[in-house]
Amino acid sequence: MTDSAPEQLTVYGADWCPDVKRSRALLDREGIGYRYVDVEQDEQAEALVRRLQDGERRIPTLVWPDGTQLVEPSDEELTAHLER
Repeated sequence: MTDSAPEQLTVYGADWCPDVKRSRALLDREGIGYRYVDVEQDEQAEALVRRLQDGERRIPTLVWPDGTQLVEPSDEELTAHLER
């Protein structure tokens, strides 16, 4: 994994997390393509999330190709970001 901007939306999360499941379900319903990375299975991904959050590991963390990020977004926040 590199620190450069992803080519598509990347969702960092963990399979057990209800907020990750909710955000992924919204993206799936809207037909938004994304790459999912489980931070519990990928040490580099976890390290990246911690760098982005000053040492914290809050999920889901969504990173767009333009570098914008959402951390633990509500459905309303995620929908608003998708509509911009």
